[in-house]
Parts: sequence; C-alpha cells; structure tokens
Amino acid sequence: MYYIKNGLGENWKWLGFAFAFFGMFAAFGIGNAIQANSVAQAANDHFSVPLWLTAILLAGLTFLVIIGGITRLGEVAGKLVPLMAILYVAGSLIIIMVHIGQLPAALGLIFTKAFSFEAVEGGAYGALIWAAIRFGVARGIFSNEAGLGTAPIAHATAKTDNPVRQGTIGMLGTFIDTIIVCSMTALVIIMTGALDSGQTGATLSTLAFDTGLPGLGKYVVVGGLLVFAYTTLLSWSFYGERCAEYIFGVKVITPYRVAWILMIFIGALAKEYLELLWLIADTLNGLMAIPNLIALLILSPIIFRITKEYFASQAASAPAE
Repeated sequence: MYYIKNGLGENWKWLGFAFAFFGMFAAFGIGNAIQANSVAQAANDHFSVPLWLTAILLAGLTFLVIIGGITRLGEVAGKLVPLMAILYVAGSLIIIMVHIGQLPAALGLIFTKAFSFEAVEGGAYGALIWAAIRFGVARGIFSNEAGLGTAPIAHATAKTDNPVRQGTIGMLGTFIDTIIVCSMTALVIIMTGALDSGQTGATLSTLAFDTGLPGLGKYVVVGGLLVFAYTTLLSWSFYGERCAEYIFGVKVITPYRVAWILMIFIGALAKEYLELLWLIADTLNGLMAIPNLIALLILSPIIFRITKEYFASQAASAPAE
C-alpha cells in the first residue's frame, strides 16, 4: 500500500487504500482460518486430537507471540521451518524413488488431466478453461502469494540497500514453494494411489505420505503442517495488522490482534464449512491482488529500468577472468 501511494502519487491513493482494505480482511482467510482448519483436521483424522484442543493450542501459541510479546517463540518456530521443509522434501524424494517406475505415468497424468476435456459435459470448453484458470490461479496464489502483494510487506523490513537484490530473494521463495514442494506433493499423491481415495486438503496429503512411508509419513505431514501453519499465522497477522494500521492508525492494532486470536478458534472448529472458508479466502485474495497488479503494471517501466541498472552494475563490478 505504501509503494502504491508513493510510487503512483496522490491521485492513486485510493488504490493503496483498496489494497489495505481487502488485505485487512483477506488475512483472516488465507492466513488464519484455512491454516487453523488444515492443522485441526489433520490432527483429528490421524491422531484423534479433538478440534477444540488444536484450536486452543494454536490460539494460545499465537497469543503468546502477537499479544504476549514472547518473540523468542516466534523465532524458534521460524528456525524450525527450514528443518521441516528439508524433512518434507526428503520424505517426498524417498517415496518418489521407491515408486520411481511410476514417475513417467504420474507426470503424464498431470499433463493429460490438465489439458483434458473429458470432465466437461455438453462441449462446454469455456467452462473448463474458466475452471482451470479459477482454481489454478487461486491455488497458485495460496501456494506462494505471487502477485498478491503480501510478501513485500515482509521484504520491506529487510536491511538491504538495493530493492532488486531483495526482489531476487523473494523470487526464490516462489520457486521453492511451488516448483519444488507442490510438485513433489502432487507426485507423492499420485504415485501412492491416494489420489483415488476421495480425500481432499491436508487429509489427502497425510494419507499419501502415510501410505508411502508407513508409520512415519503422517508425522512428517502433520508436523510440517503445525510448524508451517503456526508461522503463517504469525506472518499473516503482521500483514493484516499493517493493512489495518494503514487505514485506521495504531489504535486498531490491539483489537485486530484480539480478533485474530478469536478467528483461529472459528477456523479450527469449522469442520462443516471448509468449502465455504476456501471460497471466502479465494474471493478476498482476488480482491486484494487486483490493486497490486494494477500498480505493478503501471510501475513496470521503473521496475525494468532499475533491474537492468542493477544487473549492469553487477556485471561491471565482476572481476575479469
């Protein structure tokens, strides 16, 4: 919202306001309710942990950091993320290697289903294309937030003297999230046969890993879910809070944090409304992305210029061979 206001000038302040307004509410979907629900469902399905207990634990741990001020807990959780990511990727690679003979067929299935019209009745090709774009873009945004405009809120706090350098670091996150982690997850689901189980969401991933790594796989997924969801709850609390502060000032911070904790309970316990939660989250994400994408398009000449200047200066300063 600040880059929109400062980069486009006073006449475009409304666009920054629109981004902040939608972001303030979108955070409760993608960064709160969905995260809490995914962890609660996985813990309940595979370890018989009551939904209310998961809700209390997640809300309590989040409370300790964002309201209680115990930043050390957040730092520890942040350090656990790379370890859990490595464990998740390692588990995925083991399962893929065990079923390596199925890899060509699995890759083929992904591409054939992506471009298949067999699921469309009455020759409604337009409906298929619409559905592919709708779910592809929605899940892509949910996976890596590319184009959403939230990650820059975090990157803006970095101590760097060049925005292009920080931008290249941000691009790495998108590559790891989608190209590596999501692709491996898809292959594991297909190669273990979990795709035909009828399950969805976190339960599907947990089933796939437990099938591929009996007795261990579910711990990898649920453990990863807990760490990733918790750190996501913390980071999105920051994103939403900054958006709310942009509109209402610092007085909104405490009420927003209280509402954030309460929403964790609602999301974790909303077992029967998972589809509705996804729909709300996708809608708010789209509304949030539109102002950001408009600003990016208008400011793209500046982005191209400073990026070209940065890499030219890097090449000039590189030692000659």
